[in-house]
Amino acid sequence: SRTMPASVFASPNADSVFLSPKETGVSYEQVLSKYVPLKGFSNASGVPGSAQNGYSPVFRSNAVGSVKKTLFPELNTYFALWENAVACFGDKPALASRPFNYNTKISESRYVTETFAQVDEKKRSFGAGFLHLLQHSPYKKLSIESHVKVDRHFENCQSYNAENLSFVLTIYLANRAEWVITDLACVAYSVTNTVLYDTLGPNASEYILNLVESPIVVTSFEHIEGILDLKKSYPEELEALICVISMDPLNCHSDAEAHALIRKARDVQIELYDFDQVCGIGKLFPRTELPPKSESVYTISFTSGTTGSKPKGVVLTQETTAAGITFTICNVPHIRDDVEIVFLPLAHIFERQSLAHNLTTGGMCGFPQMNGSPQTLLEDLRILKPKHMSNVPRVYTKLEAAIKNATIYLDLAMKKAIFLHVVDTKLGRQSADGVKGTHAIYDALFISKVRKLLGFENMNHCITGLAPISPLTIKFMKAALNIGFAQGYGLTELFAGMSFGDPYEQASDSCGAPGVTCEIRVRELPSMGYFLNDPRGHMGELQLRGPQIFSHYYKNEEETEKSFDGEWFSTGDVARIDRNTGRLYIVDRVKNFFKLSQGEYVTPEKIENVYLSSNSVLTQCFAHGDSTQSFLVAVVGVDKEKILSFLKKECGAFLSAALDDVVLTEINKPENRKLLLKRLNENVSGLAGFEKLKNLYVEFEPLTLERDVITPTVKLKRPIAAKFFSAQIKEMYKEASVVSEAKL
Repeated sequence: SRTMPASVFASPNADSVFLSPKETGVSYEQVLSKYVPLKGFSNASGVPGSAQNGYSPVFRSNAVGSVKKTLFPELNTYFALWENAVACFGDKPALASRPFNYNTKISESRYVTETFAQVDEKKRSFGAGFLHLLQHSPYKKLSIESHVKVDRHFENCQSYNAENLSFVLTIYLANRAEWVITDLACVAYSVTNTVLYDTLGPNASEYILNLVESPIVVTSFEHIEGILDLKKSYPEELEALICVISMDPLNCHSDAEAHALIRKARDVQIELYDFDQVCGIGKLFPRTELPPKSESVYTISFTSGTTGSKPKGVVLTQETTAAGITFTICNVPHIRDDVEIVFLPLAHIFERQSLAHNLTTGGMCGFPQMNGSPQTLLEDLRILKPKHMSNVPRVYTKLEAAIKNATIYLDLAMKKAIFLHVVDTKLGRQSADGVKGTHAIYDALFISKVRKLLGFENMNHCITGLAPISPLTIKFMKAALNIGFAQGYGLTELFAGMSFGDPYEQASDSCGAPGVTCEIRVRELPSMGYFLNDPRGHMGELQLRGPQIFSHYYKNEEETEKSFDGEWFSTGDVARIDRNTGRLYIVDRVKNFFKLSQGEYVTPEKIENVYLSSNSVLTQCFAHGDSTQSFLVAVVGVDKEKILSFLKKECGAFLSAALDDVVLTEINKPENRKLLLKRLNENVSGLAGFEKLKNLYVEFEPLTLERDVITPTVKLKRPIAAKFFSAQIKEMYKEASVVSEAKL
């Protein structure tokens, strides 16, 4: 980044990072091309005199030295940011999709784009259309509060705020262009939305729809019947639901099926339309947009609990959303004519922030093929050729394995040796912060072929989050693909990320420093062994303050009060803050600790993070301890190709077939598990003997949504996981420690 002329900066006391372009003559495009990411964003410093008894100093970004709300004074809502993008990039492509054939159920092998101006017009028509339909619905009842808000929306919308919000539109869709158009239509007409997703299940979906009194659900054709059945089963609880809009044509299968669904909808007092019909109605009955205020509620994002409890609704205002987007603009490298693959579910806040950042900076968002999956991602990447991607560690470890199988795990000795030398050379060039580790000859002759194989020809950097990732994986991916790679930290309560590491940081284990829209500190936790004077940095529970923090949990005052320490939001995450750089390291969870039979306290999340970050063969880890036992056991997920290699090289196993059942049977033999655990324990450091695992149960992917042992954001539901794997845990303890001879 280049140093900005002083006249471009707003004053330290101002809410914005930059002065208005009207004052400086420096346009939004010039700021993007010349001045972001901000100089100094990689580090933070403690505010002098801010430390209190039991609390660390407050750390703020070195980029501007104070906490900001917006990029420019005018860009204080998502609506303003989108309108600015349309004004700056109107003719550029905004959304890209693969056309889908409803007869063959196959997506075409090309992407079709829509410009910012076209998307803007569509969201205006769609917003005017669904408002007209709701206000003229024959099923509207003024005895229902949300229906009153529908009826008076145009008169009262400017009075809405975090406590008194509009009626709530519900989105229930996989990632696609219509998802974004629906979301932008809500923003344009000051309508709050919320999101359902498949893994919530019917009980949680009914709970959310009932709690928010949603009068309208925007969904895909495949979900319509389920929604109608839900209202039939809960007619009183879902009395407010009177309209369902399909993003697919209602006759996508047949006219007869469409008519049958419309009749079924009427039987439960729901009007049923499709996207084109609603847009057509909006064109016939256009309405002037109703721009939201900064205190208006943008969305209620429901997070599924880790204990199996009812989901909490995180209320995110336009101010919080604008601050979250401002953070990404100031911290994430700007790529001219950016292209993003929108793979992670938009139902979760991580991808919503990533998409909002890309759109508001003039980038294009490409969606996976209809009914896509992790298995079809590679095909989408090869066609779209994105320039950046946000994803979870699980996807990156699979890509890492695929690259290694095609290069350094080759049976051909010469090619294997060449690729090993190439990767080792490039790893050696990652020698300092900001150094990309490029090699002109090797990149042209070898790395370019690997990039093309994965659809990474244009890839600049990748971002990871939601779960721990091995620094070795990051280093390898940077070397093997010639890309930047960074991880960050965020929560639903922050509109996703608030810290982000430099993609070309030499040490790849931090979550970066706090951005300009948030400040951080830690609260000492002596009972868990985390102290402010730890030589490695300030240790304790991470607390956050600033405009990026959520308003409250929807209709849940008890949980809201429990989450705040005065004006500081307590995250529940145990963190370490580097005293010199202000960079953040997540090491544990506050609530997840228990006592072993010998009286030692154990925090399983710290242990899981250490094992995952030290052993690239592991993809998942659930550590478990019992107060009647003296040691820990674990259920782990392993990478198939890496465990196959381990079995052959370390265990001397001869496998005539690499079938999943055969591989798992082999690795779960006591003698092989003992060798695997010995290797895993050799790689970990910083753990006491009682914190090291003494027995394992191995699968390829034991922790899945289908088993209900993790949340959709990949957080462990520990009580439920312990119950699900009770038989395996009992057997591991019955077998006792398989590494007792190792004298750990």
